[in-house]
Amino acid sequence: MDHREVYRVYDPSPYYRERGWIIGGGSVGGKGKGLAFAHESLSEDGLGCEIRLPEITLAVGTHVFEEFEEINGVFPLVDEISYDDLERKILESPLPPSISRELDRALDTLTGPLAVRSSSLLEDDIELSFAGKYATRFVANLGDRISRLAELERAIKSVFASTYNPAAREYQRKHKIPLGQEKMAVLIQPLQGKRRGDLFYPEMAITAFSCVFRRPSPRIDKNDGVIRLCFGMGTHTVGRSFARTFYLTNPQLRPEGGNAEQIYLYAQKDFDYVDMNQGLFMTSSLIDGLSQIERYHKMAPAFVEWYDDGMLYWLRTDRSNLRMPMPCFSFTDLPRRCHGFFDRTRRMLAFFEGAMGFPVDVEAVYESEEDLLTLVQLRPLASYMEFGHVDIPDDVPEERIVLKGNRMVTNHVKKGIRRLVYVDPDLYGESGDFAEVARAVGVVNRELEGERYILVGPGRWGSTNPTLGVPVDYSEISNCGCMVEVGIPKRGMIPELSYGTHFFLDLDVDEVLYLPVIEGEHENLFSRGWFEGRPFESGGHPAVRVYEGVFDVYLDGEDEVGVVFDMS
Repeated sequence: MDHREVYRVYDPSPYYRERGWIIGGGSVGGKGKGLAFAHESLSEDGLGCEIRLPEITLAVGTHVFEEFEEINGVFPLVDEISYDDLERKILESPLPPSISRELDRALDTLTGPLAVRSSSLLEDDIELSFAGKYATRFVANLGDRISRLAELERAIKSVFASTYNPAAREYQRKHKIPLGQEKMAVLIQPLQGKRRGDLFYPEMAITAFSCVFRRPSPRIDKNDGVIRLCFGMGTHTVGRSFARTFYLTNPQLRPEGGNAEQIYLYAQKDFDYVDMNQGLFMTSSLIDGLSQIERYHKMAPAFVEWYDDGMLYWLRTDRSNLRMPMPCFSFTDLPRRCHGFFDRTRRMLAFFEGAMGFPVDVEAVYESEEDLLTLVQLRPLASYMEFGHVDIPDDVPEERIVLKGNRMVTNHVKKGIRRLVYVDPDLYGESGDFAEVARAVGVVNRELEGERYILVGPGRWGSTNPTLGVPVDYSEISNCGCMVEVGIPKRGMIPELSYGTHFFLDLDVDEVLYLPVIEGEHENLFSRGWFEGRPFESGGHPAVRVYEGVFDVYLDGEDEVGVVFDMS
């Protein structure tokens, strides 16, 4: 039996039962399977001494989800009421009494902050990832016993409700998964990190991939892997926020280049944590949290620098000599000062890929002072199919070039695309009604059901921060066949330029082409003249336009060139 088949048929139930870590019956889901497989694989290898796993992972089995739905009459309401009303109904409904009693007993052991994670039947599957579609909730676990239990139960029910959120429903529909086939298990883990003063968080959180399907340079070996890293809670690594990307072929290489202004522009500038006084998940700017970081993190100079007047300065620099110093998480000196971390992560990725038989995606946290790497999640990495060598036509008139970029390009071609959906960067930035723009894009997406179109807009599609890009969710762009992110540096709207978010995993699974274009940058073209001079239909908001024509997309990953032609 080859390694792929070993993982396909692997049964994680004994792992949880033997430790008394399962509540209720049924499956522990895909995320639960990955963690059990990781633990049992590491226990048979010397690498297990170098990587820690959570001390305990309780799994609430899928039978609890089914029983909860049955006793509270949830499933018949799924298509009868809005998702907001359905979520409210689920949160107000009680868990089965026997489950509440088991959760109450578990609180004897689970005394610190908790992560409550989705682990559905189909999540983290070999073919489908469902990455980011379901909920993760953080529980401070403070107060008296009744309050702690109520908070934990609410988090579990919130994960149950996320089974039916619009993004998840659209993902299920697109991949032809019948309503009701998906069942939700829930994992409960001690939140990885430390209490530092009144704040609780890990020093660094990472997502890491054993293969790199979208590279900023052909010099990157696809098989060496990539790390996406942030300070604090890992929300920056999986979402479309700023985080640092390290390609393990050469951790010193930056996809944004070596210019200090560009490094600052793309750098993380705030961080997430659990406030242990208020019991809330919160965000702090780096400038406000700098004294906290300097006090509790001896390695801070390895990952924080001052930006001032086009230069980066070491954290210990005398700030009185700087005009307008602004701190950022640059992580510039991390590869030198934490070389063992990068080496161990590379070996971990190679080990799990060999054990599983697939490229892998892991989430972990790292504490630099103890040199401690803790694995939080392991799953198969969705594969991405590339064309062979692509030759971009050189006989197409320049005026037919609509968009051109030179980063994060894979080999692919799509020809004869009939529609291009465009969000005007200026109108978007000036309107202020960012959510309305996103909803208008969603309406156009539904109208183009069954048709692969080109989607063009400023900054990062799907950003939770609307000043960085249009805050669409998966259901609002699910029919897109080619996504273009236009960087407008003067507005602070910058494409991702790095592989590793849940968003990119969706692109891979759905075979969506991706092209970042930076206005004003060498070898990039954003043809404003074409967009202003070509007839279009309104997309339901002044900032949203729909262009009809015949569009060809060529992506040459060897020479790092991507072009959208108007062949009408």
